[in-house]
Parts: sequence; structure tokens; C-alpha cells
Amino acid sequence: MITFVIAIAVLILGYVVYGRFVERIFGVNGKRKTPAVTMTDGVDYVPMKPWRIFLIQFLNIAGIGPICGAIMGAQFGSSSFLWIVFGSIFAGAVHDFMSGMISVREKGCNLPDIHGKYLGRDMMRFMSGFIVLIVILVGVVFVNTPVTLLDSHFTPGDNNIFRSIIPDTTHLLHINVDWDIYIWMAIILVYYFIATMLPIDKLIGKIYPVFGLLLLVMAGALIVAFIVYKPAIPEIWEGLENRHPQAAQNPIFPMMFISIACGAISGFHATQSPIMARCIVNERQGRPIFYGAMITEGVVALVWAAAAAYFYHDPILSAASAGKSGPGMVGFIADTWFSEFSKTITTITILGVISAAITSGDTALRSARLMIADFLHLSQKPIKNRLIIAGPLFAIVIGGIIFSIANKDGFRIVWNYFSWANQFLAMVTLWAITFYLVVNTKKFQYWLTLVPAAFMTMVTISFIFVSPSEGLGTILPRPVGYGIAGFLTVISLIMFFHWKNKLRKMAA
Repeated sequence: MITFVIAIAVLILGYVVYGRFVERIFGVNGKRKTPAVTMTDGVDYVPMKPWRIFLIQFLNIAGIGPICGAIMGAQFGSSSFLWIVFGSIFAGAVHDFMSGMISVREKGCNLPDIHGKYLGRDMMRFMSGFIVLIVILVGVVFVNTPVTLLDSHFTPGDNNIFRSIIPDTTHLLHINVDWDIYIWMAIILVYYFIATMLPIDKLIGKIYPVFGLLLLVMAGALIVAFIVYKPAIPEIWEGLENRHPQAAQNPIFPMMFISIACGAISGFHATQSPIMARCIVNERQGRPIFYGAMITEGVVALVWAAAAAYFYHDPILSAASAGKSGPGMVGFIADTWFSEFSKTITTITILGVISAAITSGDTALRSARLMIADFLHLSQKPIKNRLIIAGPLFAIVIGGIIFSIANKDGFRIVWNYFSWANQFLAMVTLWAITFYLVVNTKKFQYWLTLVPAAFMTMVTISFIFVSPSEGLGTILPRPVGYGIAGFLTVISLIMFFHWKNKLRKMAA
């Protein structure tokens, strides 16, 4: 418990101290007009109040990453606490702040445009398709989780609300179909479609305060549970050894850094930042909105990682929760801690997780619409143009959701692909930000993002050559995999310093 309290304090201190340092390096100018002021269109460029923008940004980026990702990362032991804290302060929050503020400076441009300007047009073309793929995966994963939780906690037994609507077709079709799951899926997708199509202040801006309250109550309920139950959360001085049940096949590096997707750093966040960059009315709002939202997410991730660490490492609870995935573990923790004395708290906790998923899924698909529109140079003011993009987009998402739900191992498969792609995107974005700093700041200030960029390069490349399930870990000896990853990381650094000097000369 001491480690947990210290970690929370360090996250807050990181926002106050390091956040201001990052803000100074970027050169925030409160007198500079923002795109929300100069390009107002009533659909995407809409001036909004700072507290509302922060809440939307936080809910956009939070999703289930700091919940399910932190739960999966907690299997590795207390080392996950260190990555959540220091990764959030020195990598994730810097990544989110810089990408968001660059978008503000560049007329609210989307992430592929940032990649194109600082990494080249070929990279922009590749990353445009890659990013759309990621946000589609987000749409799939962030429907699977709320559907699973809604089906298991709000439609139990044979007398639930849907039984009066959908007749039993088992004998007719000769198959046993759980229609409840697909009804919940349809309800969530209808909401996603409406949120994707409407102006941002018409639905998202109004309903998010409710979702935000649920998420905060959820985190608060877990903290109260810590006080009441006094769980034996692992302390970092007890050792940082790998406690994963399949530790031999899952080394901490890079597996833990991939598993905790969004809890410490997330490329997906940079796809969401332009949405809020088009609503900010003063550059000084950038630190609390972008840097602050990531630190807040780090707190949520830390809460769930601490709870999961206790459940995973308690012999009785670990046996009872064996085989549960991210969403399944969420329900197990809530039922174990809260159901004895308050079904209401259990319900609110589950609804908090559901709201976290839904409020990232809707804006993920919204950002996909915006990126495709920018790529096609298709104005989004006419609603018919929004329909042209949203129709095919949602058809693909529906196919992915059906696969993830119908396949027994579907969630794990989709999550692993999302996690790696998410961290790869963060790595590419950090390199683009580093080149931005080379051109627009004083000497050596680019080291602010160069170090996390090189680190994430090593993480993402190592996963390819070391992972036994998704990578080449079953073919290559682990030292060889690390050696290849290290060599390629060094090559990327050499290429950076080569191009850095050329960029400086061109800028001069």
C-alpha cells in the first residue's frame, strides 16, 4: 500500500513540475489565436469551456486501456507500478501534450499530417492507413468490453428484458445464439454512429459529464475498497521479479510495456488530441487538458493495477479468477469487493468501466471519419459527406466486433494486435515530435522526446523478435531477438542524427 500512495504522489508532482518544464520548452503563447477561434464551423471546430474539453479529452483517451491493460500488466508484478508512473510522466504525458499542441499550431491538423510534415510524405501515406486501422481496432475492442460486461451483469438468467422481445430460436435455427450480446452490441453501435455524425457539442459535449462522473466514482470506489480491505498490494522493495503465471514465455521486457496499452503511453491518444485541439480557445489550456488528462489516466491505471496485483498474487483469489480476461477480471474484482455490502457500488463500478470504453470508442470512430475526410479533402459540414465515410467505416467495425465476440479467444487476439499497433504508433509519433523540436526549439531540447522515442523503438521492435505468440520468439533465441532489436534501435538513432543536421540547416 505504501508503494501505491507514493506512486500517486509522484504522478501529481510530475504534473506540477515536469509538466511546466515541458510547457516552457514548447513555448506556449496565450495571446496566439487558436483554430477554434479562427476556423469555427459549428461541427468540429467549436470553442468550448476548458473543463468540458478536459473531461472529453480524458474520457477519449482513457477507454479500457488503463483498466484492462493495467490489469494484464499487473500480472508481471510491482514493476508495472514503476512503468505506469514514470512512463506517464516522461513519455505518455509528453507525447500527448506535444502532439496536441502541434495540432493547435497547425490549424487542428490530424496526426498523419504531423507525421507527413516531419517524417516525410511517404510516412504520412503509410501512417494514414495504419492509424485508421488502429482506431477501427479501438472501435472493436471498446465495444467488446462493454457488451461483455452489460451481458454478464445486466441481462442475467432467462427472465431478462430482452427475452420478451426476442423469441427463443434455438429449435428453429438449430443453434444456440446468445441474442443478448448482439442486442447490446447494436445499442452501442447506434450510439457510436450518432456520436460520430453529430456536431461535437450536440451529444458528446452534453453526455460526457455523466460518463465522467461514473468513471470518477468507479476509481473512488476502488480507493475506498483499499482502505476497507487493506489488501496486501506488492511493494517494489519486495522485489521486481516477473510474477506472470507464464513468466518463462512472457518476459517483462517487452511484454509488460506492450500489455499496459494506454496506461503509460498510447499512440491512440495522439489520434484524439486533434479533436480537442479544434476546441481550445487559449494555448495555456494545453497543459491541464493534454498533459493533465494523461496523468489522470495514469492514476486510474495505477488504481486498477494495484487492485489486480492483489487479486493475482493472493493464492485463493488467484485460483478463483484463473482464466479471466481483462473484462472478466473487472467484473470479478467488483463482485468480490462490493457485492457483499452494496450492489449499487458494484453496478456503478461496472458502469464506470463501460463508460470508459464507450467514450473512447465513439471518438475513435469520429477521429477515423475526420482523418479519412482530410485524406479525401471532403468537407464534413454537409451531413451527406459524413454518411459517405461513416457507412463503410461502421460496416468494417461490425465485422470485427462479431469476430471478437463469436471467437472464444477473440478479445485476446484483437487486444494483442491493438496493443502492439498502439505502441508502434506512439513510437512513430515521438520521432515526429522530436523532429519538430529540432526545427522549432533551442539546441538539445529535442532530447525531451528523443529518449522515450528510442526506448519505445526498442520496445516495439523487441516484441516482434521476442514475443512467443505474436512474434518470432518461438523461432529465434531470446538474446538474438534482443540483439536485433538493439541493433535496429541504434540504426534509428544514427539516422535521426544524420537527418537532424540537415533539418537544422534547412530551417536556418
